[in-house]
Amino acid sequence: MDRGLLLAEVAQRSEEDLIAGYSVAGGPLGDFCESLRDLVAHVLMWDEINLAVLTEARLGRAHWSLRSAWETREAGQLLNKSGVAAGRDLPVDLLTDRYAAVQEALLAELRSYGEDGWRAPTGLGHPQATSVGSLAQYVMSVPNAAPYWHAAIHLGRLTAVEAAR
Repeated sequence: MDRGLLLAEVAQRSEEDLIAGYSVAGGPLGDFCESLRDLVAHVLMWDEINLAVLTEARLGRAHWSLRSAWETREAGQLLNKSGVAAGRDLPVDLLTDRYAAVQEALLAELRSYGEDGWRAPTGLGHPQATSVGSLAQYVMSVPNAAPYWHAAIHLGRLTAVEAAR
């Protein structure tokens, strides 16, 4: 639902609107995002990392982003800045195509676990990733925010979305 919210926001706008400055009631989008295209690039980068984390865990390997050096506020901000910058050079249609493809792959990965798979141990030795489910929740949640919401937080629509549930 969260990623679909961003896709719906993008679908109703022209390319010019997507690259124009965009603010929410609380101010800028945050994390170096100045436009909706920036937000797509930002969420996309994290979803690509999350997909790799889950895929690597399924193969019994810990992804680089789970190392303590990467789990700092400073490293996260550098990744945010770099991910947004990388998306600014892509045409909107290629960026949204990539976004949709990653969403499809991420959902396929999550669906592949089955009911029992979520409780399976990861064996990664990470305190937040003792099971597949805890790993997914850990990597796919913005720190100190409701699990699994990312785009809605930046769009300033988390409260409205949660109220609709």
